[in-house]
Amino acid sequence: MQPPEDSPAPRVIPVFPLTGSLLLPGTLLPLNIFEPRYRNMVADAMEEAGGAGRSPHIGMIQPFVPRQDNWPALDLPAEDPALYTIGCVGRIDRCEPQPDGRYEIVLRGICRFRVREELTPRRGYRRAAVDYGEFAADPAEPQAFVEPSRLLAAVHSFSAANGLELDLGLLASLPGISLLNGLAVALPFRPEEKQALLEAASPAEREELLLVLMGMGFEPAPAAGYYSPPTVH
Repeated sequence: MQPPEDSPAPRVIPVFPLTGSLLLPGTLLPLNIFEPRYRNMVADAMEEAGGAGRSPHIGMIQPFVPRQDNWPALDLPAEDPALYTIGCVGRIDRCEPQPDGRYEIVLRGICRFRVREELTPRRGYRRAAVDYGEFAADPAEPQAFVEPSRLLAAVHSFSAANGLELDLGLLASLPGISLLNGLAVALPFRPEEKQALLEAASPAEREELLLVLMGMGFEPAPAAGYYSPPTVH
């Protein structure tokens, strides 16, 4: 299926269910891909994109029930947990195959999507037919203007109250939209809070929600209820 010319990504994409990982337009998400089904997903995305002369894409989406996945110490059977209906598609900007079969990849967020239909899995990984229509403004979001002063004040207080070591000087040098989306991605909120940040209708609404979350502080979830996936450094 070929996407229409104005579509920011293919209408049929592989989806990577991963708890606690947030991808937003313009943000980067490094991932260390361990599990065989997800190695298949990356290999297929790269091969199919190369053959079609286009960029490879993967959709990031959270399962409703937090779960560990893509973790080298686990040997879990493939499961199909229920998924949220909204995720974000990312373009593979970097893909480095490793000698042990892993892939180290970096996704760049392009546009949020709504799942319309889940399709037959391929080589163990899940695929979905998705629609980008209600998020048509997303590809231009990295150029949006956000005044950073409230975010900088809030993150300064938030990091001090919660013992987080953040490079506040670096944060202060970022454009406002990069600061907003970067904080939404990086701060250790619960999966349902990450999903709320993803689903915010606009950068302005995401900013208000983020300020509320930072004002409330955070209470770490039990180990069984929250999982932060390994990333590439």
